Amino acid sequence: MSYLGLAAVFVLPVLALAAVAARTRRLGRQWWAATGLTLLVMLVLTVVFDSLMILADLFRYDDEELTGVRLLLAPVEDLAWPAAAVLLLPALWELLRPRRTAGDPAPERGERA
Repeated sequence: MSYLGLAAVFVLPVLALAAVAARTRRLGRQWWAATGLTLLVMLVLTVVFDSLMILADLFRYDDEELTGVRLLLAPVEDLAWPAAAVLLLPALWELLRPRRTAGDPAPERGERA
């Protein structure tokens, strides 16, 4: 199995779960903006540190199993793991937190709804 195929096995279910969370919890622009900013930071950090580790020869990839697309030295397939984590954890958080009902008091200042 190629690295891209392996990444798809993990990322596709996470995308589906994030879509379910967005639909059922009616996640707004603020949630998506925070998630997007987190994703951008994680992708940049992954590219930088993967490139440094590859440069230091800490690990190698089978080039036949890669797409050939690289950002610095990091193969693009490596970006699947931080992307999956950044989408999975907030989506699970939203799906597992208790729902507020119409009769519940408003959250205290600084407390999350």
